Amino acid sequence: MSKVRVLIVDDSPTIRSMISNVLERDADIEVVGWAEDPIEAREAIKQLNPDVITLDVEMPRMSGIEFLERLMRLRPMPVLMISTLTQAGAAVSLRALELGAIDCIGKPDFEGLAEKIKAAARARVRPLGQRPEARAPLAGYRPGSKLLAIGSSTGGVEALDTVLSAFPENCPPTVITQHMPATFTASFAARLDKMCAPKVQEATDGAPLLPGHVYLAPGGVSHLEVRGGAQPRCHLISADPVNGHRPSVDVLFRSVARTYGRRAVGVILTGMGRDGAEGLRLMHEAGARTVGQDEASCVVYGMPKVAWEFGAVDRQLPLSSISRAVLDLCALEVRGAA
Repeated sequence: MSKVRVLIVDDSPTIRSMISNVLERDADIEVVGWAEDPIEAREAIKQLNPDVITLDVEMPRMSGIEFLERLMRLRPMPVLMISTLTQAGAAVSLRALELGAIDCIGKPDFEGLAEKIKAAARARVRPLGQRPEARAPLAGYRPGSKLLAIGSSTGGVEALDTVLSAFPENCPPTVITQHMPATFTASFAARLDKMCAPKVQEATDGAPLLPGHVYLAPGGVSHLEVRGGAQPRCHLISADPVNGHRPSVDVLFRSVARTYGRRAVGVILTGMGRDGAEGLRLMHEAGARTVGQDEASCVVYGMPKVAWEFGAVDRQLPLSSISRAVLDLCALEVRGAA
């Protein structure tokens, strides 16, 4: 297997050196060059033909975001953004993910960078104009009593945009764990809330699970669970990472299996690794209906692949078909839902 060839684009010699040192410890990665700004990067890409580039956000002569947009229109390739994990950095990073960046890494903490580089090299990168179009919300929808639980990771920003944009204002109560740093999820929830018909919010401890509401697990600091009772609620727990993640999709899905059983629908979307596969299997065994994103529409076919191999997935569907399928599964019985 050939090494993954990486081009580092950053105006800071210190950051370039730090990234290079981290990546060169991995025998499967080769740093083939550096560039101080997007103008240099453009020429370096032509000369070196890297498999993946790391791209800083703030650089002289052209911003990383402007360069990324041009790159994804003219020469799409796997890009990992290097950004400060601040609130302002989160907004910019989310824009980068919308444009097609595979992931965002916070500087100066580059933990897990090598694995993300290798995953990015295997990712499916599509030009901006070829991404799934958002569908209009389903009209005349009548929700039943089921809970919808969604797990996603790498490529999840685009995937969740596509799925939730087709949800009606009275969608089933929906809980989501998307792997994101702590500062990102509040901005992501606010952005989804503006573009979607339901109310989208970052989950808070004790929040009631209501129709027409979507709850996004806070990044970095706690896991999201659901708890039953007269009024089922969100529950945030401070615990160690599971499968290397906090929040973990497995933690959410396990709690849904315990609390809702067959009164739930589980969905696993694009992402690297295996988080969520075991939890979805438990949901499936408890009688829940389950859906996985298919390989062709995934940015990284990792989590859905493992779930499928576990026998945890009833059906694999392209991203564009998932919204309607899960809404039907959560609808009143008179609509033919299971």
